[in-house]
Amino acid sequence: MAGNSSIEWTEATWNPVTGCTKVSEGCRHCYAERMAKRLYAMGNPRYTNGFEVTLHHDLIDTPRKWVKPRKIFVNSMSDLFHDQIPLDFIQKVFITMNETPQHTYQILTKRPHRALELSNNLSFTPNIWMGTSVENESVLNRIHFLRQIPSMIRFLSCEPLLGPLSNLDLTDIHWVIVGGESGPGARPMEADWVREIRDQCFEQNVAFFFKQWGGVQKHRYGRELDNKIYNEYPISPANF
Repeated sequence: MAGNSSIEWTEATWNPVTGCTKVSEGCRHCYAERMAKRLYAMGNPRYTNGFEVTLHHDLIDTPRKWVKPRKIFVNSMSDLFHDQIPLDFIQKVFITMNETPQHTYQILTKRPHRALELSNNLSFTPNIWMGTSVENESVLNRIHFLRQIPSMIRFLSCEPLLGPLSNLDLTDIHWVIVGGESGPGARPMEADWVREIRDQCFEQNVAFFFKQWGGVQKHRYGRELDNKIYNEYPISPANF
């Protein structure tokens, strides 16, 4: 439920919550749901509820045990701002993040409207990065909510990128991750969609990270864009 991660833009994952529900087209082939089904079949006790939202109170303090600084993806197997997660639980997760400043926490949500609603009840210390998923133009409104959240670093995850994002307003956004869909049924991503986002990041002075081309066997296609690997990160108070 926590440990080293193979996700290119982070170093570790921490899952005090597992399970989620689909809210937009980017959720159609959810990798976390596939993984949860496998773990359930294997008898993993954390997944006795399958992919239903499940709170793991005993994991809230896990990052306190990690002395070496890490970039930590919070809830890679869920969404911290899912409606079924009560505010008091979210507050406990935030207290752990607030009290472990050696780590940088990367929270990614498809529900930034709820994150904004709760933000006055949470402390966004400088080590907490807040992000939202933007897979196509139909969910661009998520950026509007994100930029109002009082996080020092705000980022977009355009993964799986399912269409062009031609007129991005990246005001108060500090980082953009782009990636194609992977796994069974992966939908294709056009190179020009990626180039267009890259160029908009450069024009608006926003860090750009290209994660993968994706595909059913993503390792076959790598993560080079025009013969270059883009590994940019935002300037962070935590010095990552």
